[in-house]
Amino acid sequence: MKQEQIKTLIDALAASDLAELEYSEDGSTLRLVKQSALAAVPTARRPAAAARKAPAAESVQQAPPPVAAAECLAPLYGVVHLQPAPGELPFVQPGQAVEAGQMLCVIEAMKMFNEVRADAAATVQAVLVHSGQEVEAGEPLFRFG
Repeated sequence: MKQEQIKTLIDALAASDLAELEYSEDGSTLRLVKQSALAAVPTARRPAAAARKAPAAESVQQAPPPVAAAECLAPLYGVVHLQPAPGELPFVQPGQAVEAGQMLCVIEAMKMFNEVRADAAATVQAVLVHSGQEVEAGEPLFRFG
């Protein structure tokens, strides 16, 4: 499996309601499980030596920094499309007021088109990406004012 393919699967799982995902190719199997699903499963008691090492390992997995409430972030890795088709007007432009649920852009990943919609009513202050640009999950797409 290629690293980009694995990253796409991780992003797809993160953007979905699934708790886990298993993918097999050419004799290799990749199984992804969301941390929230792991927290729900009770674990066996660890020996005292393992319990002493655990806090150091857990400190590495820190929560991501808080996101500014005035930004729309990419929900997954893919190619962003700011307009319905080439040559057409963009879904939104800077200075435009948007309603909650209004489409802002589309992110194409693995030949699937994922709509990105506004969480709340706001005014688009800036478009932080351009059509055709590859974006990472969590990358800011729009800033609202």
